[in-house]
Amino acid sequence: MGMGTAASWALPMHPRYLYTVPMFHCNGWGHCWTMTLMAGTIVCLRAFSPDKFFEQAEKHNITHFGGAPIIMNMLSSAPEDMKPKFDHTVKAMTAGAPPPASVLEAMAHMNYEIMHVYGLTETYGHVLQAAPQEEWSEKTISEQADLNARQGVVFTNLDGAAVLGEDGAPVAHDGESMGEIVLRGNVVMKGYLKDPAETEKAFKNGWFQSGDLGVVYPDGYIQLKDRAKDIIISGGENISSVEVENTLYKHPAVDVAAVVAMPDDKWGEVPCAFVELAPSASATEEDLINHCADNMARFKRPKKIVFGELPKTATGKIQKKILRDRVKSF
Repeated sequence: MGMGTAASWALPMHPRYLYTVPMFHCNGWGHCWTMTLMAGTIVCLRAFSPDKFFEQAEKHNITHFGGAPIIMNMLSSAPEDMKPKFDHTVKAMTAGAPPPASVLEAMAHMNYEIMHVYGLTETYGHVLQAAPQEEWSEKTISEQADLNARQGVVFTNLDGAAVLGEDGAPVAHDGESMGEIVLRGNVVMKGYLKDPAETEKAFKNGWFQSGDLGVVYPDGYIQLKDRAKDIIISGGENISSVEVENTLYKHPAVDVAAVVAMPDDKWGEVPCAFVELAPSASATEEDLINHCADNMARFKRPKKIVFGELPKTATGKIQKKILRDRVKSF
């Protein structure tokens, strides 16, 4: 994994890397080997906060870091006078959830080059990357952010990845046909410890079944659409919670958003959005629902918006299980 990351991220010798995630996390345990391989300098944060990040980044002239999309969002939303001005491009790797294109665009304006990657604990970290193509440079920053929001193509350390339909065949490369992302290679786990039943369930025809649903574009790039368990089936139609979240993030007042299925007597289930507003910003439930209705198919819009701080893990991931439990009481 360390060698694959050095090659796929095009790491130079002697990078200066700032940790924002714990070392028990995939990104954390992988990058300590990667940076050692490249004779890098590692700077550790005991706990993340934008002011501590910027303070240490400036003090140690940081060139690289990694973090979940929520970390990128906190950095881009920080006050301008807190952000140091670097004379070099700071390169970052983000994973853990599909990053909103709006966050990638904001980071690009700050001269931070974000590489979006995808992986799981079962693959010892990142195994897909939104590797930028030459022709992308001719596109606007907004268009580049949309392309970078995809999970992409295989890292050099992964044998293969595919998106398979229910029939086990690869889905059409049309950016719309959805299937399960499957992976294989020597960075994929051998199995779950002392759990042969779950191990057998996780593998099929030589592929590890990720449980993530995605599509493939004509250029071969994979894009995650949702966890299988997070797809909202409303009146027989599939609604991607990620698509609704990305639409919410395009509203200037939205700082953090998460969407889960809410039981509904008529439709079976409908989208419910939990939203943290940006500092000093304001928006009503009606504002955000109308924003979604104007920017995506109307049937996909959230039927309820809940405002307040979202529960997060130590690595900044939103704890959707807690949110799913909350909606049961609505």
